[in-house]
Amino acid sequence: MNSINKNQPEDNLKNLSGEQARKKIKELAEKASSCFFCTDIKTGSPVSVRPMAPEKIDEEGNFWFLSADDSHKNIDVQKDPYVQLLFQGSSHSDFLSLYGKVDVSRNQEKIDELWDPMMKTWFTEGKEDPRITVLKFSPVEGYYWDTKHGMAVALLKRVYGAIKGETFDDSVEGEVKP
Repeated sequence: MNSINKNQPEDNLKNLSGEQARKKIKELAEKASSCFFCTDIKTGSPVSVRPMAPEKIDEEGNFWFLSADDSHKNIDVQKDPYVQLLFQGSSHSDFLSLYGKVDVSRNQEKIDELWDPMMKTWFTEGKEDPRITVLKFSPVEGYYWDTKHGMAVALLKRVYGAIKGETFDDSVEGEVKP
């Protein structure tokens, strides 16, 4: 039995590191705009997962979130700072999985920078709410799945492959190491 990758006539594996990896991470994460923030990662037990939207992704590839100090995620991160973020930008491409470490702070300058008035829903005392913490996620490694030339070309290649009975797809995937 052959793997789909062995049937693929095009090279669809491209590992990225450094600046290329940071650009791909930022591109895919911004397309998705939100992620699943996974904590309490242990073999043999379910992870704790919740939807989150990063307030900022900086040029170094760090993700910045605001979170309540009494939230389940903050409690989990205090026990174990290693988390996984999972992104899906569309139903057929722009997938990203990142693993890294979270640092928690109460940096008021960063809170002011990241603050959005809609956050008052969760932090009723505004940006001075004593429960606000800053979560800085720094990715260590990850994996992405994307298209090389966009969804239109990917669709044409899949249709052509289906007609010919051969594997033609425009996907690209690989490790990302910022």
